[in-house]
Amino acid sequence: MYPEQIVSPMKAELTSQGFKELLSPVEVDSTLKQEGTTLLMINSVCGCSAGTARPGVIMAVKNASKVPDRLATSFAGFDIDAVKQARSYLLPYPPSSPAIALLKDGKVVHMIERHNIEGRSAQMIAANLIQAFETYC
Repeated sequence: MYPEQIVSPMKAELTSQGFKELLSPVEVDSTLKQEGTTLLMINSVCGCSAGTARPGVIMAVKNASKVPDRLATSFAGFDIDAVKQARSYLLPYPPSSPAIALLKDGKVVHMIERHNIEGRSAQMIAANLIQAFETYC
C-alpha cells in the first residue's frame, strides 16, 4: 500500500474537480449500480496517470457538451477493497491501473485501459472520452 502523503495530492487532483472518492465496496456498489452514466477512474501513482490520464479525464469533463451523471474515483494500491469491488464491474477487462471506464446503468460501455493510456497525450484521452460522452451520456 502506498503512503498517504504520496497518494493524497494525486487523489485531490480529481476530487477537486468534482470526482467522488469511492473508498469502500459499499460506496462502489451504491455508486456504480445507479441508473444513468458514471465515469470511473482507477487512479494510480504511475507516470502515465499523472502525465496523461488525470489531465485527460479532467479536460474531457471540462470541455464536453455532454458529461456523465456521476464522476467517481478509487486509488489502486491504496483503496484496496474499493478498487477490488470496482474491478468486478469492469469485467471482462483485466485489472488495469490507471483505467478509465464509462458505465451506463452499471455496465461498462467504454473502457480505456493502461495500454490505451501509455504513449497518448492528455488531449487524445480527452477526445476519446468526449466522443464516448456524446454517444452514451
